[in-house]
Amino acid sequence: MNRTDFQRLSDLRLKEAKALLDAGFPEGAYYLAGYAVECALKACIARKTQEFDFPERKRVNDSHTHDLGKLLVLAGLSEDLQLEFARDTAMEIYWGIIRDWSEESRYEIFQGSEAESIQGATLMIRAVENQHGGVLQWIKQRW
Repeated sequence: MNRTDFQRLSDLRLKEAKALLDAGFPEGAYYLAGYAVECALKACIARKTQEFDFPERKRVNDSHTHDLGKLLVLAGLSEDLQLEFARDTAMEIYWGIIRDWSEESRYEIFQGSEAESIQGATLMIRAVENQHGGVLQWIKQRW
């Protein structure tokens, strides 16, 4: 896997998430939207890897996580995100929606009505893809 692979996967996972939501599968849509963010953050980490350098073992091991907060730190974007929160309140709201995602969501079935399930997945996708303050657009400026 390289940076370009992660960039492509990020875009693909978001398209798949939207297709699943349109087909009435909000749990899968939510799950894949989170993976779109994970892949984008891993593209940022890959960008910081210098060709021919032997990578530090801890950094490599830590990069093999699905924890978006940890990936944000490894990508070196934590401080930038805090500055963005001060500049754009929408980003803080969107990150708040996304930050609790985990790969464990693949085992979750949304509780509540179908409308609530669709709303939860819709909010996740909006937080990821919004062209004005969405998390993925912000990350793409840095990958």
